[in-house]
Amino acid sequence: MAPSEMVLLDGRSLTVDEVFSVASAGAPVRLAPEARARMDRTRAIVDGIVTRKEVVYGVTTGFGKLSEVAIPLDRLADLQVNLIRSHSAGVGPLMAEREVRAMMLLRANVLASGYAGARPALVELLIGMLNAHLVPPIPEQGSVGASGDLAPLSHLALSLIGEGTLACNGDAGPARQMLTAAGLSPVVLGPKEGISLVNGTQAHTGVAALALIDARHLWYTAHVAGAMSLEALLGTPVAFDERIHRARGQVGQAESAALLRSLLVDSEIRESHRLNDPRVQDAYALRCMPQVHGPVRDALDFAAEIIGREINAATDNPLVFDDGTMLSGGNFHGQSVAMVLDYLAIALTNLATMSERRIDRLVNPDLNQGLPPFLSPDPGVHSGYMMVQVTAAALASECKVLSHPASVDTIPTDGSKEDVVPMAMGAAIKLRRIVRNVQYVLAIELLCAAQGVDYRAPLAPGLGVRRAHRLVRDLVEPLAEDRVPSGDMTVLADAIANGHFDFSFSYDHASV
Repeated sequence: MAPSEMVLLDGRSLTVDEVFSVASAGAPVRLAPEARARMDRTRAIVDGIVTRKEVVYGVTTGFGKLSEVAIPLDRLADLQVNLIRSHSAGVGPLMAEREVRAMMLLRANVLASGYAGARPALVELLIGMLNAHLVPPIPEQGSVGASGDLAPLSHLALSLIGEGTLACNGDAGPARQMLTAAGLSPVVLGPKEGISLVNGTQAHTGVAALALIDARHLWYTAHVAGAMSLEALLGTPVAFDERIHRARGQVGQAESAALLRSLLVDSEIRESHRLNDPRVQDAYALRCMPQVHGPVRDALDFAAEIIGREINAATDNPLVFDDGTMLSGGNFHGQSVAMVLDYLAIALTNLATMSERRIDRLVNPDLNQGLPPFLSPDPGVHSGYMMVQVTAAALASECKVLSHPASVDTIPTDGSKEDVVPMAMGAAIKLRRIVRNVQYVLAIELLCAAQGVDYRAPLAPGLGVRRAHRLVRDLVEPLAEDRVPSGDMTVLADAIANGHFDFSFSYDHASV
């Protein structure tokens, strides 16, 4: 999606790619007219409840354990503001700007659905802040994922009422002042609007949506790096034959094998050892790439369904319906996305595990099929890539620790009114760390595999690997003597994060 393309919020049709476009590329946002009309209708229902002095949770009562406390009409405004202030209890490092923007967009989209009974003015202010690139500081710790991401969303809501601070392109100041400078005004919250701003799953779902995009890049890059390693190690693509994978019938596995075949087509390196090679088959880290990378693709597809539904889900409580009914439930509970975040953590950790094992084979003189020890141009005097495998091992091991699921844990909160919670934000934070770790592990593999392919010259690798090798060499020079590798690894990790290696080919694969 082009960064300049307008994203229209209607509360029903937002996509993960649009979330990325707004959060990371700054695409402009606008409220759909039909959403505005729907919000006006449900807001009138809330106003009617207040006028009739009906007792409804979150509208004329306290919150959580205090839901049985009726609030006098003249204190309803205090109720909403006090909720925002008291729930702004986050601590720790700040969420990244793109994550905050994703959260803002998702909250605006939830309100646009009309189920919250909030005025369009709240959505318009969130959209105005997004379009003006105003972001509040949001501590990433303090949410258990139910009743939604209360702490992070409350820190966001503070800025909407002109409290706290806001930042714009590196400049920060008091929220009210920054809003005024952008031509915006804080809102004065009406009945129910405080809880409508903070009750939902948008913090961890925003992180999840962005992590899903990152994970797609990792999946493609894992194949590019793996195919390049196979070439450097004189491996065989026979294990990727379509018939093998059709016999098993797993969709992700078949797609993985097809991608590997496309990357390896017309390889001179392959032809150099097609005959008279005493080896019967390769190690699992090479031979079983489709059987391990494939399930990761299946996990991504499953996650895309769950996250895609959640970004358009009504997660407020209570919900307001067009027929005048207001129902209290638990759509704010983040278990569905929490479990997906844990699933993705496990899936991506498997990519790191496979990649690290291939890195070891590339640098290990006992396993690398005649390549120089540690790929060093002058082994002994120069250590080559000895230490980068150690870094990959450390990162892969950390991923394994982080892939322990957060969503199976729970600690009762709010006087045990909220007795089973999903720990979704913890799952999101862990996944974000795993994503960056895997970017670095794959960067290290590209670094080593490209060096290995250099040593196989003048023989050329397959067409897809050839292209990937050129991309690596555009960013990182061959290792002619020892140098600090950290910068090279970071350059390649950043390129992976930007989708630099997301490509495939569609040749006839019979010759592979």
